[in-house]
Amino acid sequence: MTDLSSPQEIPPSDSDKDIVVAQHRSFTEELCKSEDWWAIYLGAIILGVAFLIIWSNPPVADSTDYTTPLKGWFAKPGSWESNPFDSIYKSVEKNSLAGIGVVFAASLLTFGFGVKVMGTSFRRFAVGFCFVFILATLAYVLTGQVVVKSYNLEYALWALGIGLLISNTVGTPEFVKPALRTEFYIKTGLVLLGAEVLVSKLIALGIPGIFVAWVVTPIVLISTYIFGQKVLKMESKSLNMVISADMSVCGVSAAIATAAACKAKKEELSFAIGLSLSFTVIMMIILPQVIKAVGMSEVLGGAWLGGTIDSTGAVAVAGVMLGDTAKDVAVTIKMIQNILIGVTAFGVAVYWVSFVEKDETSTRPQVSEIWRRFPKFVLGFIGASIVFSLIYSQGETSQEMVDAMKGDCTKVFRGWFFCLAFVSIGLETNFRDLAKFLKGSKPLILYVVGQSLNLILTLFMAWLMFEVIFREATQKLLQ
Repeated sequence: MTDLSSPQEIPPSDSDKDIVVAQHRSFTEELCKSEDWWAIYLGAIILGVAFLIIWSNPPVADSTDYTTPLKGWFAKPGSWESNPFDSIYKSVEKNSLAGIGVVFAASLLTFGFGVKVMGTSFRRFAVGFCFVFILATLAYVLTGQVVVKSYNLEYALWALGIGLLISNTVGTPEFVKPALRTEFYIKTGLVLLGAEVLVSKLIALGIPGIFVAWVVTPIVLISTYIFGQKVLKMESKSLNMVISADMSVCGVSAAIATAAACKAKKEELSFAIGLSLSFTVIMMIILPQVIKAVGMSEVLGGAWLGGTIDSTGAVAVAGVMLGDTAKDVAVTIKMIQNILIGVTAFGVAVYWVSFVEKDETSTRPQVSEIWRRFPKFVLGFIGASIVFSLIYSQGETSQEMVDAMKGDCTKVFRGWFFCLAFVSIGLETNFRDLAKFLKGSKPLILYVVGQSLNLILTLFMAWLMFEVIFREATQKLLQ
């Protein structure tokens, strides 16, 4: 006789077991085959190896001139005036040829191993990668010309332009296509960027910096997206979201993460990045002149630059035009803002599954779908930030080692990976595909209106924080 007074445990059916096994197999395959996870693996390897090498050769006590064992191992083309070969090899003492060669070999082997495991022929990838790397090198060489350099035309523009020129004239050769792994390159670069976005940077400017970076940004992002949908009636919600995140958070990095979260098309991502880079150049040149003309302090001006210009590199260049204090404040604000990359990606993934696609499919969103949609490489970005923030907080010696690792290794690799990504974007993009996004000029209007709101709100918040509420902090920064 069955005891009905206590609940009976129902054994799982064969179908339930099959579902569990399938889910486990699916997650295991994702860990082995997913581009996001491989971006984390490769980023972790580069960061781990670089730091271990430096850790095993610590700075000499009381030394003011710390030279790391990684100094000169990795390089990119330098500056030149009339002979472009001077950027790579000017003399025995002044050349970056060996460093570029090491970067090429390390990049080929690491990315090649990753794509091999994910199912692409290493040989086919290697042949195409050589071509992409040569174009990336050319982009760096063009950037280094002294006249071009004086106009602050960064490598991203040259890399994108070279790729677009080829793809829209002679066409991208078939043998190159296996190496056009745009997201793989840039996701790995973003994991490396995590080691540069340290919590100590957030503490440096404290509450004023947090308000400028974390309060204005979500307001601008959400407002711009709503404007695009309700006022402009943009047909593509994903393009609307990518442009909104690109413009409000931190440019290309946020665009990549957001595009992954909302499943934006590659041509939409290409268009958003091109739009962002174009306005970045304009703002980088004009904003410092405006700040000087109206007599803003370096702190206020730097905070305004850091919260509005999309690219971290462009922020630094624009800040230098105002002074060292402005540069430090601008870059720190941008770094604090960069922390929102992961938060934005997660928020967009949840919103897209819960509302956008729910409206389209009329089905209840699943938590598993949110996890599937979430760009996993962001976990690597966050993890690197936490780990190296903890290391950085251990004292002056640890700070020197982390700074040396970034300056002599990871920043160089990150720059190359981003350059490879921009070349790939150009080679994969055809102007005919982009033309439809300019229909009615809606994307352009969206960017201009959103950036105008960003400029106004950021300036107001920076003025309120640094000139009214926390004036003492501003005075300390100016000393």
